Amino acid sequence: MTDIAIDQKLQEQYDQLTPRERLLADFILDHPQDLALFNTAELARMCGVSKATVSRLFKRLGFSSFREGRAMARRLRQQGVPVAAAGTSPVAFDQHLQQEQLNLQQLFQTLNPAQVDTLVSALGQARRILIIGFRNSYPVALHLRQQLVQVRADVKLAPQPGQSIGEELVDLGAEDLVVLVGFRRRPRGFDALLSQLQRAAVAVALIADGALRERATLADWFLECPIDSRSAFDSYAAPMCLVTLLVNRLLHQSLESGRERISRISHQYAALDELSLAGTHSD
Repeated sequence: MTDIAIDQKLQEQYDQLTPRERLLADFILDHPQDLALFNTAELARMCGVSKATVSRLFKRLGFSSFREGRAMARRLRQQGVPVAAAGTSPVAFDQHLQQEQLNLQQLFQTLNPAQVDTLVSALGQARRILIIGFRNSYPVALHLRQQLVQVRADVKLAPQPGQSIGEELVDLGAEDLVVLVGFRRRPRGFDALLSQLQRAAVAVALIADGALRERATLADWFLECPIDSRSAFDSYAAPMCLVTLLVNRLLHQSLESGRERISRISHQYAALDELSLAGTHSD
């Protein structure tokens, strides 16, 4: 049974529910993202029903107990399943801002400055860099590549659209660096990829959410980014902030060569007339 199935079961059986069960069902349908947060007593108290009513409703839905239903809700939320509350009202602006601020605070509280500095040095010294990101992680990987290539050469992105990953790994060696971006929901082969990179003795920086904390020992660097949200979809503000932090520190670590490369890239933009600069100059 999936978290969506809980919603569907409640809607299908709503007419057969007792008045007390309907109070509970209404709360779950309106706050599906909160189901994983409460125990039986808390949920019963919030809905004004008995603990027996909570247990009875979840058994009606096919669970052995409320605990089983809550465990499934937690598991699916950790996997990144988008769960939206009923109705059309979005998350309030102040709630959204508070969650974004909390994510950023948690990011910087967990960052180890010494670890960041060694990773930045590796980003500058590696013979070549391969950045890997699947699914939701791909835009973060793409942004990191686009920023790094402004500062240094030999930065590749994988997988390429419609392509596999194996051929991108075959030439990697001890002088190279892989930045593996791994936010939920990860593809099935993700753990195998991380293990393969370790066996190949390639330096790996893992940028991921807390669910991969136990796998962090397979990487040389682990940078944990919270992506929690008050709404159905995860937030990637913290990962994008981390990208900016890493590349800015790399630029200032090799400021003269970085500026020179940025200047040469800008000349290429101009020669190809690639960018519109309208509205960027003031009188």
